[in-house]
Amino acid sequence: MKQFTVKDLMVPISEYATVPEGSTVLEAVAALEKAQEVFAHTRYSHRAVLILGKDNRVVGKLSQFDFLRSLEPEGAHTGSLTDIDKFGFSAKAAALQREQYRLQEIPLEDIFQDAAKLKVEEFMQTPSESEYVDAKTSLHTAIHQMITDPNLSLLVLEKKEIVGVLRLSDIFGAVFHTMKKSVEDV
Repeated sequence: MKQFTVKDLMVPISEYATVPEGSTVLEAVAALEKAQEVFAHTRYSHRAVLILGKDNRVVGKLSQFDFLRSLEPEGAHTGSLTDIDKFGFSAKAAALQREQYRLQEIPLEDIFQDAAKLKVEEFMQTPSESEYVDAKTSLHTAIHQMITDPNLSLLVLEKKEIVGVLRLSDIFGAVFHTMKKSVEDV
């Protein structure tokens, strides 16, 4: 059985969706869409965009969840509804009330147009120390790292430079195919 390392499974940074700091959310979405079109034929699609600083080094990551957060207007006027569930209403009833309130406030099309103009820095996540992994790390160790500090991806380092992204989907694919093959060989 092949002993995988992080470098064997990572997506090289050159194949990953990236945008420079100062880009808009719409530019980041366009970069993600382009990367998915190119990459979709070979492996699992991308689910995040890396944000590059002036020196072309990764300074942040914008996930699909972060994209959705950009649609939530700052200080959304749902303050009067924040405690509705404390009065015995189900979570579903509270969510419906919030949705009705929101629809009365701001048309969805306006929310999309406003979010498209926002800068990625407002929503990107700055990588923590636990989101980095060395390219020579074994698959077993990378799995342990993802489980102990749950992340959907890790930034892969080689000589202190980010050279790729190791995604949960890539690890899952390698484990699944190896597991399937080991059962077939018995």
